Amino acid sequence: MRLFVALPIAEPARSEVAGLLRRLRSEEWPVRWIHEDGLHLTLKFFGEVAVERLEVIAEALRFAVPGTGPLPLTLGAPGAFPSPRRPRILWLGLVAPPALELLQDRFERSTEAIGFPPEGAPFHPHLTLGRLREGQRLPPDALRRLEAGYQQVPFMADQVVLYESVLGRGAPQYQPRLTLDLGE
Repeated sequence: MRLFVALPIAEPARSEVAGLLRRLRSEEWPVRWIHEDGLHLTLKFFGEVAVERLEVIAEALRFAVPGTGPLPLTLGAPGAFPSPRRPRILWLGLVAPPALELLQDRFERSTEAIGFPPEGAPFHPHLTLGRLREGQRLPPDALRRLEAGYQQVPFMADQVVLYESVLGRGAPQYQPRLTLDLGE
């Protein structure tokens, strides 16, 4: 099974990003846009994991969550990986309190102890919007047009979810395997 842990995106931000994605799909950009049902903030990607490891991962996550509390987040500026001049992935940044980075670090440390090495790159909270098709380029003003297409809406993240990504025809389906409240 293919697993990752993430924060679901709550209203009103979910509706704002869904509207942005609908507008972007009408552009003739060479991008595979994500499906609105797939909106989430990934905190840790595990990749392919044997089914018998599910409970060990769940226990590590249960250990990392207590004391976090709900997280106030705000949709931020758009960007691209690896860089705006050579984009492969388009995303929206998130403005977040230090508690989000602390939670992500706790996930990294608690799962490293059970055999999942840290990501290696600094944590950059973002929502992936789409991926450029191989060998294609965006219009020169794409990021500016992207930035003008939405409001920087605040929202609360009050749950963390361990998802299984089920690949098939079309968009991946994300099935919750464990949901933990970020309540005090």
